Amino acid sequence: MKRTRLLAPLGAWLLATPPFAAPANAPREVRDDTGTAVTVPADNCRIVSLAPGTTAMLFAAGAGKCVIGTIAHSKEPAEAAAVRVVGDAETLDFEQLLALRPTVVVVAVDVVQRVRIDRIRALGIPVYQVHVTALAQMPESLRRLGVLTGTQSAADARAAALGGELDAVAAKYRARTPVSVLYQIWDRPIYTIGGKHLINDALQICGASNIFADLETAAPAVTREAAIVRDPDLILISAPPAPAAEWQAEWRKFPTVRAVRDGRILTYLDERMDRMGPSVVDATVSLCELVERARSTPGPAN
Repeated sequence: MKRTRLLAPLGAWLLATPPFAAPANAPREVRDDTGTAVTVPADNCRIVSLAPGTTAMLFAAGAGKCVIGTIAHSKEPAEAAAVRVVGDAETLDFEQLLALRPTVVVVAVDVVQRVRIDRIRALGIPVYQVHVTALAQMPESLRRLGVLTGTQSAADARAAALGGELDAVAAKYRARTPVSVLYQIWDRPIYTIGGKHLINDALQICGASNIFADLETAAPAVTREAAIVRDPDLILISAPPAPAAEWQAEWRKFPTVRAVRDGRILTYLDERMDRMGPSVVDATVSLCELVERARSTPGPAN
């Protein structure tokens, strides 16, 4: 009789427990922006972010408390400045990275070198890749980060708000007169942006066209002669004041270029655009305002 009494509670427990139940702390699989499956621990709240933009996106997705390491120039939001820095765009302190014991490292595909990504994986650390080449992809990327970090509610809310902001900007400038643009980020040689860069998409939203959109490289080097042949309506120089003034002076040596002839050489420098975090939408608004200013600049009298 005593044996029966002892077994009865155990039998009831077995009947109440689903067969082959997964442990509460079992790893789970998510997919990143590239469609790659990433297996992460269930307790996934020790994240190192290796790009300013991905750091900003993690905070926007409601996972700021999980970010334990990042790289230099991660200034968005202000709280990100308090996170430990483990490197910059050129170097990464792997000893510091390992010491932080991250459960996953979040990288931006177009920012972090492939060899660095492979080395992190070789150390046994899961790598989650963020890949945003068009502004319309930003909300979905935020939602996927919410799945990664278990903060879907906050991520979905921010993504919905961001999508609404994008729609409003696009609607405002959709019917504007087209403007062809050279977007210059370096001189001698001239570096510009190709068709797969996020800035290319921002220009399109503003009703402008990148004269080098046919180039697939994100930031291709081009000759001045090639830019002159494509004869842009507007030259946007993305540089600090001193070099920007030098580049403008160089362009004024070519008065036959439409942008030079019409006085449409403008400086555009917005760190939010360069970081490529959620505030890139606000940066796009400022870009569109500058393009609109160029549209309203009268050319020389005939």
